[in-house]
Amino acid sequence: MPRFFYQKLALNNLKKNSQTYRAYLLTCIGTICMYFIMHAISVNEALNQMSGGTELKVLLFFGVIVIAIFSTIFLLYTNSFLIKRRKKEFGLFNILGMEKRHLAKIMFWETLFIALLGLTVGIISGMILSKLMFLVLLKLIAFNVPLAFEIPFSSISTSVALFGGIFALSLFYNLGQIQLAKPIELLRSEQMGEREPKTKWLLILIGAISLGAGYYIALITESPLQAFSRFFLAVLLVMVGTYSLFTAGSVGILKLLRSNKEFYYQPRHFTAISGLLFRMKQNAVGLANICILSTAVLVTLSTTFALYVGVEDQLRNRFPRSIEIKVYDVENVDVGTIRSQAFSILEQHDLQPQESVDFRDLTITVAQEGDSFLVGREYFSDFSPNVGFLSFLNLADYQRIVNKPLSLEEDEIILCSDNSYPYETLTVLERTFTVKDHSAPFTGHLDSFNNYSVIVKDLEILEELRQAQAKVYGESASSFTHYLGFELDSSPKQELEIYEEMRASIGAPPISIKSRAAERDSFYMLYGGLFFIGIFLGTLFVMGTVLIIYYKQITEGYDDQKRFAIMQQVGMGQEEVKKTIRSQVLMVFFLPLVTAGIHILFAFKMITRLLMVFNLTNVQLFAWCCLGTFVVFALFYGLVYSLTARVYYKIVSV
Repeated sequence: MPRFFYQKLALNNLKKNSQTYRAYLLTCIGTICMYFIMHAISVNEALNQMSGGTELKVLLFFGVIVIAIFSTIFLLYTNSFLIKRRKKEFGLFNILGMEKRHLAKIMFWETLFIALLGLTVGIISGMILSKLMFLVLLKLIAFNVPLAFEIPFSSISTSVALFGGIFALSLFYNLGQIQLAKPIELLRSEQMGEREPKTKWLLILIGAISLGAGYYIALITESPLQAFSRFFLAVLLVMVGTYSLFTAGSVGILKLLRSNKEFYYQPRHFTAISGLLFRMKQNAVGLANICILSTAVLVTLSTTFALYVGVEDQLRNRFPRSIEIKVYDVENVDVGTIRSQAFSILEQHDLQPQESVDFRDLTITVAQEGDSFLVGREYFSDFSPNVGFLSFLNLADYQRIVNKPLSLEEDEIILCSDNSYPYETLTVLERTFTVKDHSAPFTGHLDSFNNYSVIVKDLEILEELRQAQAKVYGESASSFTHYLGFELDSSPKQELEIYEEMRASIGAPPISIKSRAAERDSFYMLYGGLFFIGIFLGTLFVMGTVLIIYYKQITEGYDDQKRFAIMQQVGMGQEEVKKTIRSQVLMVFFLPLVTAGIHILFAFKMITRLLMVFNLTNVQLFAWCCLGTFVVFALFYGLVYSLTARVYYKIVSV
C-alpha cells in the first residue's frame, strides 16, 4: 500500500465533505477558544489583587465547568450528524474491498487532523483574545488593575485534555457505528426511518402533562425561596414536555393537516407535509433541541443583562441608606454616644445626615403559615419557602420616622412590607394582633426578602415578645438592635472616607457599620462577573443553535434531493420547488422560536422571584430585557433561516 495512503485518503475525504465538516470544525475551534479564555481568566493572578477576587474566580470556574459540560454534550451530538451523513460513503468503501479495520484507520486520521487543527487554532485564538476578554471583564466589574500578559500552562493542558477526550469519544462512537453495521446497511442508511411514524397518544399525554405541570409550578410560585427550590424541577418538566410534544405532537399535527384535503392537495403543501411526516422522528428531536437552546439563550442573556443594568437598584435595595450603623447589644452600649460620635465625624466633613432613620427593633426568625408566624427550629429547613423575619418596633419610633401622629391599641399593629399580606390578623408567639394598616410606608433595615416590619404600641409589648421568643430559642434568641441610617450628599470617595473613619472609631463589635459606597465594588464584581459568564454561555448556546439548524437543513436537503428530482421529472418547475421549500421550512423552522417565547412567558414570574434573591425587584426592567433579547435573537434567527434555506435549495436543486 502506498506510503501515507490512509493520511492522504483521510484528507481527501475531509475536503470532499467540506460542506458538512467546515461548520463542525469552526464550532470546535469556537468552543475550544471560549473554554481556554474562560479558564485562563479564572486562574489569572491579577484577580487576587481585587477585593472579592476570590469569589469572582469561583464564579468564573463555575462558567468553566458549564462550558466543559455543554461542549462535551454538544460536540458529541453534532458528531452524530456527521457519521450519519457519511455512512453511505463508508459502506461503498467496504463494498469495494476495504475491510473495517482499514476504515477505522481512515477515521482515526480524519479525527486526528480535525483535533489537531481545532486545538491549535482554538488555543491560539484563545491566547490572542484572552487579554481582550479580561479587559472586557474588568470594564464590566468597574475595576482597574495592572494587567501583565500571561499564558497559563494549566489552561493549555486542560483544554487539550478535555477536547482531546471529546474527540476520542467521537472516534469510538463512529467506529462503533461502522463496526456494528453491515455494508448493505451502511449503503441504505439514508433511507432508514422512512416509514410513516404512528401517532403516540400516550407520549402526547405525557408531554402535555409535563409541560402543563412545569408551567403550573412557574405560575403558582410566589416566594423567592420557593422559586429557588422549584426552578430546576420546572425546567426538567418543561424539557420533557418539549421533547415529547415535538416528537409525538408534531406527528399528530401533520396528520391533521394531511386530513384537510383542500390544504394538503396543493403541490408545495403535499410535498412538504409528506416529507416532514416520514422524517418527523429525527426532525422533531432536532427541533426540540433548537427550542431548548433558544430558551437557554433568552433566559441566560436576559437575566444576566438585567442584573448588570440594574446593579445600582440592587445596591439601593440591599443598602437603602448611605451609612448604616447597627448596635446589637443595646443593654450594654450607650447608643446616644455612638450617635454623637457618628454625627461628629460628619461635622468634620461639613456634612449633615439626610433622611435619617433612628429606631430600636426586635427581629425574630419565623415560618409563615397563612396569618400565623411560627417560632421554633422545627419549622425551618434548608430553602424553606416560608421562612422569613418579623422586625418589631414601637409606635413612638415609627411616628418619628414618618413624622405624623398615629395611635394603636394593645392588640393592633401596623404592617410594612413589599410583600402582599391579605389577612386581617397576625398571630405570633401565642399573641394575635389586628392589622390596622397593611400598606404603611417604611423601609427598615432587613436586606432579606420575605420579611415584615411590624409596628406595635409600645416598648412593653416589644419586651413581652422578646421574653416569649427567648423561651423558645434559649441562648440563640435574638435581642434588641438599634439601627441608625442616613443619606449623605457627598461623593462616593468622601463617603468611603467617612465610612473608614467611623469603622476606626466606633465600628468594633457589637457595632456593625455598612456603607453603600464600600459595597459597590463587590456588587459590580458579582453582577459584572455573571453578565460576563452570561455573554459566554449565551454565545455558546447560539453557536449550538446555529449548528443544529445548519446540519438539520443539510441533512434534510440531501434526504429530499431525490424526492425533488422525481417531482421535477413529473413536471414541477424550479419556482414550484422554491415555494415547496419555503412552505416546508417555514412550517417548522420558526416553531422552536415561538415555543421558546411561550416558555419565557410562563417562566417570567418564577424568574422574577429568583432575581429577588439577587436583590433585583425591578420587574419592568427585566421585562424590557426579555423583550429586547427576544427581538434581537428573533432577527438573528431569521437571518440563519435565510442563509440555511439557500443551502437547502442548492442541495435539492442539484
